[in-house]
Amino acid sequence: MVEFAGFELPVQYTSLTEEHHAVRTRAGLFDVSHMGEIAIRGPAALDFVQLISCNDHQKMTVGRAQYTGIMYPEGTFVDDTLVHKMADDEFLLVVNAANRHKNVAYLTELAANFDSADVVDLSNNFAQLALQGPLAEEILQPLTPENLGELKYYRFIEGDVMGTAAIIARTGYTGEDGFELYVAPSAAPGLWREILDRGQPHGVLPAGLGARDTLRFEAGMSLYGNDIDNTTTPLEAGLGWIVKFKKGDYIGRDVLERQKEEGVERKLIGFEMNERGIARHGYPVLLAQDDTEPVSYVTSGTQSPTLGKALGMAYLPIEATEVGTEFFVQIRNRTAPARVVELPFYSRKKV
Repeated sequence: MVEFAGFELPVQYTSLTEEHHAVRTRAGLFDVSHMGEIAIRGPAALDFVQLISCNDHQKMTVGRAQYTGIMYPEGTFVDDTLVHKMADDEFLLVVNAANRHKNVAYLTELAANFDSADVVDLSNNFAQLALQGPLAEEILQPLTPENLGELKYYRFIEGDVMGTAAIIARTGYTGEDGFELYVAPSAAPGLWREILDRGQPHGVLPAGLGARDTLRFEAGMSLYGNDIDNTTTPLEAGLGWIVKFKKGDYIGRDVLERQKEEGVERKLIGFEMNERGIARHGYPVLLAQDDTEPVSYVTSGTQSPTLGKALGMAYLPIEATEVGTEFFVQIRNRTAPARVVELPFYSRKKV
């Protein structure tokens, strides 16, 4: 157990590798109740979300979710978030736990000068369980009258799970199919036990923060505080697909538009080690073996349980980002060769 953002959270229940493989091949259950939930409500809720977000939510229908970044005027991340359209006048933002209070303060200050949009921190109203893996639907379906087979990716419904009201979202942070369940905190322990009991014949395992990190890493999903933060833009982070310029003005748009026109100077890349050694978060990155000053640092890195390779992510100057380009990572007292590879490292097979 470790302390994180005011919560005590499990790193692992059995072993990181065992939990990781369970999610990739069967199913794993995560307690991610530390995540924050912020509602944007009022007649101008959509206009406010459009202002703070780099993505375009104009065409969202009720029951859809979209990934986006909440932007600073510098075009950098306040946070990355999932936006859920609950109603025409209400959106639910699911944010990173460590950024919850910062987000609430930032959005509340903006809303004070914005007519007909209110920011409400609902984080204490929700517990969140994430059932992830190829057998997730089969395990969850007996616990709900809702037809999960009709629920498409990045869609959600407000329904019933084990007799309790729940938001059932076909989303996740593992690269696998699965569901994120938002329920009242009092309902979470019973639901947790029931999913594990019903899922036991299918090989479901409880999974902790360790497997959550290796799974999202293999799937090329960015982690705030590692791969993206208040110094990085979506264009630099390879997230240009969430940056929309045709929707009108929004915070940071001018910086992002200029960066797109001029081209980014650096880019987040994936890499694999050419020799034995694991590139961990914070290790220095060198363009040449005899360089004395690092050009950047490893943002995320580990031994991939699925692929059996030492992999990592880092920001490199744009001229060094082509697939196959070699560079070096300082691993303790030696410089180890690495090469740029395509992201994501892992993609699940679509049925």
